[in-house]
Amino acid sequence: MKILVANLGSTSFKYRLFAFDGEAAEMLAKGGYERVEDHGKAIADGLAKLVDEGHLASLDDLDGVGFKAVLGKDLSGCVFADDRALAALEGFAQIAPAHNPAYADGIRQFRKRTKAPLVALFETSFYQWAPEALKRYAVPKAWDAAGIRRHGFHGASHKFIAERSAEMLGREDIAETVRQLYVDGPGDEPEEPLRVVSCHLGGSSSVAGIRNGVAVGSSFGLSPQSGLPHNNRVGDLDSMAVAVAMRELGITFDEALRQLSKEGGLLGISGVSNDVRDIAAAAEKGNADARLALDVLVKSIRHWTGAFAFEMGGLEALVFTAGIGENRADIRRGVCAGLEGFGIRLDEARNTAYSGGEADIAADGSSVRVLVIPTNEELVVARETRRRILHGS
Repeated sequence: MKILVANLGSTSFKYRLFAFDGEAAEMLAKGGYERVEDHGKAIADGLAKLVDEGHLASLDDLDGVGFKAVLGKDLSGCVFADDRALAALEGFAQIAPAHNPAYADGIRQFRKRTKAPLVALFETSFYQWAPEALKRYAVPKAWDAAGIRRHGFHGASHKFIAERSAEMLGREDIAETVRQLYVDGPGDEPEEPLRVVSCHLGGSSSVAGIRNGVAVGSSFGLSPQSGLPHNNRVGDLDSMAVAVAMRELGITFDEALRQLSKEGGLLGISGVSNDVRDIAAAAEKGNADARLALDVLVKSIRHWTGAFAFEMGGLEALVFTAGIGENRADIRRGVCAGLEGFGIRLDEARNTAYSGGEADIAADGSSVRVLVIPTNEELVVARETRRRILHGS
């Protein structure tokens, strides 16, 4: 069974082709296009390339296409990318303007070019079973009915971490729950809990609490603008801030939103860059604002880690993933500093020596394991697309 995973942005199209032999998956090919002006042309070129290179005998050799869609209005989960899914994407285009319109367009373009089933795995899917009290804002009911609530994102990444962390910790029962989550739901509570906090730290960052393979919540809220400070997106912000900025700075509402999404986050604090590598280099040279940006990021990660550990009643593992999580020993060190009283003891030699792959960098006597796990969102989308196709609607 061959599944193509399509990742679309406002000016990009990237793809990976997977072949399945039962549950086992092999990536056959990957490619992509940047500075895309016409998604239809980019998609047609990508499909033609897969045939020309022999990865597909023809487009009829394609068994399904999966999309890592962001969020839909009144719709979540792993669903067929039908008219209802398109309407859901377009209904929340304002919240995810860089991706929702692109995914809607991409789905329509694939419809023209293949008869293979199309499946949308919404990034909000992993949070379907989170407690209502952790998803609800204290807003009027009409606002909530309009979709103004905590949706959560990075669902494919955190789901991958939920499964792999369970496997690494010897909890095959939990791993199997994660595999079948979008088909069977959470299932029964196991006798021994597995409580994991997953830190996806990159250009866009989030923290998720995961109990027995099921998310209890996310640092993300209504939109990808929320939660931790991102590369140049602000993260959490008081709801009155926009009104004050408009009045004090004499800017329009649209300009305020532009600045928050383009000039905020780590860039806004540091004034140096939106790249942690550049910020860290400046901090080492004595730039106080750069140092502050890193400190704010670490404090925010610790805040959400503590919140979810407390909510779950404990912690068996703390996981770092994505570009910053995998490559920045200093960030991992900062997050774990002084937490021995909570059972988290980092082995500094292992932390510093880590150079890739899956690893446990906790000290031998640590009651909480500290794991580094490279994420694989595209593999999750491919797997869930296959499961949806096999199980039907």
